[in-house]
Amino acid sequence: MYDFLLKPEEKAVRDEARKFVREEISSDFLRKMDKDEIVYPREEFVEKLAARNLRGIRFPKKLGGREMSWVAEVAANEEIGCLGMALGCAFVMPSIVGEALNQFGTEAQKEKYLKPYIKGKLVAAEALTEPRGGSDFFGATTRAELKGDHFLVNGQKRFVVGADGSDFFLVYCKTNFDEKADKYNRISLLIVDKGPGVETEYHYGLLGCRGGGTGRLVFRNVKVPKENLVGELHGGALCFNQMMIPERLTSASGCLGVWGALDLAVRYSNKRAAFGKLIKKFQAVNFMVADSITQLDAARAITYMAAKSVDEDYKNKRRIVSEAKRFATEAAWNVVNNAMQVMGGVGYTEVYPIERALRDIRLALIWTGTSQIMNLMIQHEYYDEILNQPYDRRHMEKDAMHPDETERCFNDDDMWKVHETKK
Repeated sequence: MYDFLLKPEEKAVRDEARKFVREEISSDFLRKMDKDEIVYPREEFVEKLAARNLRGIRFPKKLGGREMSWVAEVAANEEIGCLGMALGCAFVMPSIVGEALNQFGTEAQKEKYLKPYIKGKLVAAEALTEPRGGSDFFGATTRAELKGDHFLVNGQKRFVVGADGSDFFLVYCKTNFDEKADKYNRISLLIVDKGPGVETEYHYGLLGCRGGGTGRLVFRNVKVPKENLVGELHGGALCFNQMMIPERLTSASGCLGVWGALDLAVRYSNKRAAFGKLIKKFQAVNFMVADSITQLDAARAITYMAAKSVDEDYKNKRRIVSEAKRFATEAAWNVVNNAMQVMGGVGYTEVYPIERALRDIRLALIWTGTSQIMNLMIQHEYYDEILNQPYDRRHMEKDAMHPDETERCFNDDDMWKVHETKK
């Protein structure tokens, strides 16, 4: 993130994250993660972040955070992003899980879970996706039956980053079993401690994002105290709606870390010679570089705008966040592919980490909502803005050469629908 976009305190946090990446994370550690020799990087990464006060950047100081802006977190996340998806996820998970606890949690929950989480004494993960669910959040079948002073939880979640390594989970469960219940009134959010009945039953073999403890969680008759309910009973949809902002904004900002792959390709093009000259002299190469840096800067711009929109509580922030998630992740995919193309065959080998970056970034287009789901959100929000909100800008329809004829663009069969809509 460019200096001129940042306030001095935001730039300082960005620089702290940059220094952390450069000084604290060894290449040998990254290689071990990619070989799945590390199950979850608690001591090697999480505790080191906490020691430098780089967790909970946005959260209250009384809970161990810094009370800073989304822009500050986005700037820091861009620096962390070059380390790969697994570490990027470990970095932003306090922002995601912490969002629910900070916004909807009780003071007791904040003291017991959020405060030690920010300080690196606890690790947590979000348990959302189910085998038959995917993006169908309201189709969740994991059950939490209220039995007096506790819930009894049964079901399973998959693709949980931190399934192995976490001390507690935020779990979305079905709590309203009335078949006629509105879908927004079926789900609740619970804090489920790792313990009896909570099992990491399966570790996924992943194309990328390795070393993050990604697995399938199974809940078998797990007793969860009633006081571990986050928000209102059957009010999980509200929590989910809020948490999609940090989920998608951190996905966008983490993908800005693809600058590392582009940087590597540019430096390589200044060393590799072919046909008697450096390959950076070939238009085919430097046009790919030009296209990549343009896309990366555009991704920075829309991600920065999304962060500012959330900081300012702009009315259309959800659309802009969805745009940032879709655009930044797709731009990152294009950039890493261009970087590999510039480097040629060696980029496809393990001689350079470009292949690891490519494997990692491919996940970004899928998780926290696919690009197609983002498009669904974007168009829905924009149609609502245009068609259902007061029109206070120039009405260009009146600038037509024959404005009286515009209504006749609709055929006779459709006209009654238009008039009914206007009513």
